[in-house]
Formats: sequence, C-alpha cells, structure tokens
Amino acid sequence: MRMKIRSLLTGILMFSVLSSSWCQGNYAEMKNPALFREKFTASAQKINTIEAGFIQEKNMSVLSEKIITKGHFLFRKENMLRWEYTDPFRYLIILNNGKILIRDDEKQNTLDVRNNKMFAEINAIIIGSVQGNLFNDEKKFSTSFFEAKSSYLVKLKPLTPNMKEFLKEIWIFFDAVDISVARLEMHEPSGDYTKIDFTGKKINAVIPDEKFLIP
Repeated sequence: MRMKIRSLLTGILMFSVLSSSWCQGNYAEMKNPALFREKFTASAQKINTIEAGFIQEKNMSVLSEKIITKGHFLFRKENMLRWEYTDPFRYLIILNNGKILIRDDEKQNTLDVRNNKMFAEINAIIIGSVQGNLFNDEKKFSTSFFEAKSSYLVKLKPLTPNMKEFLKEIWIFFDAVDISVARLEMHEPSGDYTKIDFTGKKINAVIPDEKFLIP
C-alpha cells in the first residue's frame, strides 16, 4: 500500500510539474516570495487540463542501478487525475472527485477518500495546487523559497505524521521566465529520491470523460 500511496502522491503533484528542462544554479534565499506566490497563483488559475508523457527515475541506496519507468499523465479540473505507468510494467491510478481507482495488472481496488485519512490529505493537496495556494498551507508544509539567475526552487517539508512517514522533502524547480515547473524531486527519509521529467506537454487540450471513469 505504501508504494501505491507514493505513486498517487507523485501523480497528484504532476499537474504543476510538466517540463523536460532542468534548472541549475547557485541558489540563495528568495528576496520576494510574495511576488513568486502571486505569479504561481496566476499561472495555476489558467490551467484546466494537462496531458503529457513522463519518465520517472527512482534512485535507491540498496540498488546500484536506477529504476526507470515511463507512462502517461492526464489531469482535469476539478480533482480528476489519471496516472498510468506503461513501461516496463502496467499500473494505473485514477482519481475522480473523491474516489480512487488503483489497477495493478488484473487486480483492481476502489477507495473513497473520505474513509482514509492519508488519501484525504492527498486530496487536499490536489485542491491547493489547482487553486494555486499549495505553498500557503502552513499546517501541512513548511516552505522555503530560493532563487538563482534563471530559476526558482521551492522546498516543501511535510508536517503531518502520515506524510512525514514516507516523504522528507519535495523540491520543485521553476523556470524564472514563465513560472513553469522544470523538475520535481521527492526525497524520502531513507535517503532515496525520485526525479520526474515530461514529454509532449499539452495544456488545456480536450480530454474525454471516459479517461477518468471509475466503475
């Protein structure tokens, strides 16, 4: 179940993390976080749908080689998400208005967010990200802002016990020109971490209802 929760959290954060570029630089503490928040909010409010391919790289201390997986990602307001691994295995997560479908090969489970505290917290992250106020939730995250010449870095440290169990920090790198996210890194308490890159990003394209159907 922990693997499923981590995969779901990855997908939930994806709708604001969609670029294949990588920001680099020497980061210093951000001089005007309030202005950055305003720009991020304005950008998030313009997004209704996102479609993209993705490449996920998992780095684990117990393995000498990185674990590379590929798949497809869909998002649509409000609270509709499809996060599908296609290579080297098939694994599907759909979130639709409080219900979650998890399909692993032939096995399938349907959950209600209201009956699971962890998934309820994840659902709250979805709403906060869509509305552009993800960085304002001081009860769930301790947030630090940094900047370099051509990019920004926001570090989110979970404060709730459930999140802290499997996430130490979330690092989000933004392009300074358009405030689009250039990279996501999820750091775990064990020292393991995950990086995500995306391809073929489409913003506000039409996505059929059946992509988010939960039987």
